[in-house]
Order: sequence, then structure tokens, then C-alpha cells
Amino acid sequence: MQTYKALFLDIDGTILKPDHTMDQSTKDAVAQVKEHGMEVFLATGRPLHEIASIADELDIHSYIGYNGALALYQDQVIVNEPIDPNTIQHFLRVAKEKGHEMVLYTSKQNTFTTFDSPIVQEFIDTFKLEQNTLFSPTVIQDILGVTLMGLAPEDTALYQSSDELFFSQVNVAGLEHSYDVIRNTVNKGRAIQKLLEHLQIDKEKTIAFGDGMNDKEMLSYVGEGFAMGNAHPDLIAYANHQTTDVTDSGIYNGLQTLGLVK
Repeated sequence: MQTYKALFLDIDGTILKPDHTMDQSTKDAVAQVKEHGMEVFLATGRPLHEIASIADELDIHSYIGYNGALALYQDQVIVNEPIDPNTIQHFLRVAKEKGHEMVLYTSKQNTFTTFDSPIVQEFIDTFKLEQNTLFSPTVIQDILGVTLMGLAPEDTALYQSSDELFFSQVNVAGLEHSYDVIRNTVNKGRAIQKLLEHLQIDKEKTIAFGDGMNDKEMLSYVGEGFAMGNAHPDLIAYANHQTTDVTDSGIYNGLQTLGLVK
């Protein structure tokens, strides 16, 4: 039987259910694979300063955040790639012209273009964000990730400043107007590649679970990529397995098919 060395888990729609709770089966599965000696990472579009309670609940200490722009292995920084400030300036100009809003993430705070918009408050409430402040040009060199809010699908083309960028719709009910900004050269898959090089682990010995299009590079890169039952339909093509829904023990059931949990 294959010996697996690392497991990468998306958070929203993968670990967390729509009511923002976690199945006991997920906790059990993570505990069991850790007993086998596997390294377990949270791999999320979220800022790392907002996931401490989830990490504590699962006893996980290594992370990929901001869709791959920052990666830590047991508090050691392995990847740190802020977005080009010229790209941020372009986003700010378009958002102001079109009446869109943004959250721009630094390693310490979530900086918003306004707090006076209902869609911003909905975003903050949905993800229970706490480290929030207004965007200031003083942090433009430090932006690790961006989520655009209030967009129709065709609006993403307005932000396309280079072929390096694509826009991943947030796979959470009520936030379909929101899009994560992803870089072709900076994403969860690339971050995993760098982590595995650091840890000297073959990618064939790795597993990942995800549900959104920001997970496509991650699921494509690892040895065993699982799309959740509730995954975006377009994500399934990038996985070599599909498990059950996040509300139906998706992580546990997927790992059970590999013989890793009882």
C-alpha cells in the first residue's frame, strides 16, 4: 500500500460546513492520519491571521494561506510572495470607477475599501473576520491576496491586467458576487511544490481535498486529489477522485477509500 506523507485541506466548503461548523468525522480523520506520521496543512484563500481557531481545533501547525502567497511549515516561512503594487493600483482604479469593493490582505490585517457597503458587511460576517481596517496606500507593498466583491461574472475582465491573473468565484452561498484573485505563478499548487521540495517529499505521496476553483492547481499537483461532493462543477476535471459532500463526512470518506482511517 502507498505510504502517504502529507495532507492538504482547504477550509471553506471542505473542512467547514455552510453553518461554519466542522464534522467530528473530520477531526477524527485528521487525528488518525497524524498518528500515521503524516504532515497536515491547512490550504486556504483565507488570511492566516484569521484561521487560528480552526488550526487549534485540529491541532495543525502548518499552513498555506492567501491562495498560495504565504506558506509556513511549523512557523517557518517557506513562501512569501506579495502582489505587484502596480496590479493593486490597477484594481483600486477599476473598483472605484465601477463601484466595486475589495478586501486586500496583509500578513496581519484585512484591509477593506469601505465598511459602508452591505456586501462588505456580509463578507465579514460570513467569514467571521476580526482583524479589519480600511485600506491605506502605506500597505500597498504588503498585499498577499485580494478578494473582489459586488461583481457580475463579466466584470472580472475589467481587472485582467495581465495573462498571469485569473479570478476564482467564492464557492460560498450568498457570496457568488465575490472573486479571489489568483496568480498563475502563485497558487496553492505552487506553494505545495515548494513545501514538498523543502520537506523532500514526493508529490505522489501527497493528498489534497478542495471544493472551489482556487483549488484546481492543488488537486492537479498532488498524488491523490479529492473534489468534495459540493465542489464547483468545473473543479471535478482537476481531481482524480470525488468524495461526498462537506455535510456528509467528505474528508473522512475520501481518506477511508485510501485505507488511511477506520
